[in-house]
Amino acid sequence: MNLLPSLSTILDELRQRFAAQIEHAHAPQPNELYLHTRLELAGALCSAFYKKYNGRLAGVFAEDARGGHNAFFVYYLYALDSAHGFVLVRVPVPKDQPELPSLTNAIHAANWQEREIQDLFGIQLVGHPNPRRCALHDDWPEVWPLRKDFDLCTQLPPFTGARHKFREVEGEGVFQVPVGPVHAGIIEPGHFLFSVAGEPVLYLQLRMFYVHKGIEKLFESMPVPHCVRLAESISGDSSFAHATAFCHAVERAAGVEVPPRARALRVLCLELERLYNHVADIGAICTDVAFVTAQMHAMRLKERVLRVNEHLTGNRLLRGMACLGGVRFDFDADQLRALTRLVDEFELEFRDLVELIRSHSGTRERLETTGVLRPEVARNLGIVGIAGRASGFDHDLRRDFPHDFYDQVQFSVPVFTEGDVQRRMVVRREELFQSFGIIRQVLDKLPAGPLQTEIGEVPPDLVALAYVEGWRGEIFHWIHTAPGNRLARCKVKDPSLQNWPALSESILGNIIPDFPVVNKSFNLSYSGTDR
Repeated sequence: MNLLPSLSTILDELRQRFAAQIEHAHAPQPNELYLHTRLELAGALCSAFYKKYNGRLAGVFAEDARGGHNAFFVYYLYALDSAHGFVLVRVPVPKDQPELPSLTNAIHAANWQEREIQDLFGIQLVGHPNPRRCALHDDWPEVWPLRKDFDLCTQLPPFTGARHKFREVEGEGVFQVPVGPVHAGIIEPGHFLFSVAGEPVLYLQLRMFYVHKGIEKLFESMPVPHCVRLAESISGDSSFAHATAFCHAVERAAGVEVPPRARALRVLCLELERLYNHVADIGAICTDVAFVTAQMHAMRLKERVLRVNEHLTGNRLLRGMACLGGVRFDFDADQLRALTRLVDEFELEFRDLVELIRSHSGTRERLETTGVLRPEVARNLGIVGIAGRASGFDHDLRRDFPHDFYDQVQFSVPVFTEGDVQRRMVVRREELFQSFGIIRQVLDKLPAGPLQTEIGEVPPDLVALAYVEGWRGEIFHWIHTAPGNRLARCKVKDPSLQNWPALSESILGNIIPDFPVVNKSFNLSYSGTDR
């Protein structure tokens, strides 16, 4: 196996400890180790990766393999950041006894993902502290949408079962305040139920998945080339990042190398996506503490980026740019000059916005020590991206696992430990400054050459893992190919699915009027969660 030396050492140690219990190991990429083992070993391997190797549980998902293997497969994806590698552990679950021992008590990051497996595959969780439905709501009939024998065109009867029953609160002066699921803004639904005693929040219960789109099932219903457009619809403000992650997965499965110019143009688009989202969030955080002047300046800057996006790709949200094997459109000299001008002018105006916010003492007073997410809590929940870096998470896929053209540029990753709203805003601010440098470096090094590599029909029964550092955090796509240039399975992991539980922790002890700004400082995607 052509493994990185750091991963090869770990594999040797695992084989010495577990011997023949590790049934098979292979390495599709030098930084990826795939292990096949028994279900009973999942907990012991989890403990080894999490504690001994300081890894983190980046994903838990399942696959219906009853047709060829008489079992379901459950996969545990571990990111071993210090070893610069990933380990994907596959365990079989008997089809006649579909039960899965829960890891949630040991690693809370597994909570929602394990419950998704139970809801969508009908694999019962054993030992889970809260095995209630998650992805499917309580009034759904007994169906398992991601099993192979579930027809995508199934017409379900009207839902008539019991609605979700939230945990009741007791005690003198304690009451509950519901917010949602329908909100005043143009956003998707989510239910927040606050338990308060006077003003401080004692407990926050979340209920998501009101508009689950079934995208992972839809991936199985269309030819692989058509799936790029589907990937763009997972989360609208991360269209390019999700499309790129999907393209990476197919390209790795097919063994295709993307041309250097296409990889560079992908990085430019990823950083443009980061620019318009980060500056919009900074403005929105300001408006949630009544500093509307800063919000107006931020929205003006966002609009400038969106217009350049349209000038470069024909779409304000960069849709239609990504494709299998590369990108669809090149940037001519006039477009490159427009991008250079945008970066130069945006940086000057953004520095003025930063000084405007700094000069407003009331804003800083509202943001500091508000919505604190302690580093140890963030680690246990597996929080990633902006929120993670504000709470001590010193990781970024662009730096630690460089994809596309990121291995050709230099940049810093801002990390803080205070974990409050102020630091989550500062992470965005500092990442914007780093993005200016990344874009300039790519423009200086922009190689010539073709934009695409022809992929053709992807062979069946191949698997591939792909990852992209989106502006919110890390995005994972894992695929298993099927005959006829189709997919047997596509697992999508948006950072929002991992990060929503952080809201329940960070709002404790705060007052309800602070919730809008705490929520905005995370700015999680309902659509990415309800994929």
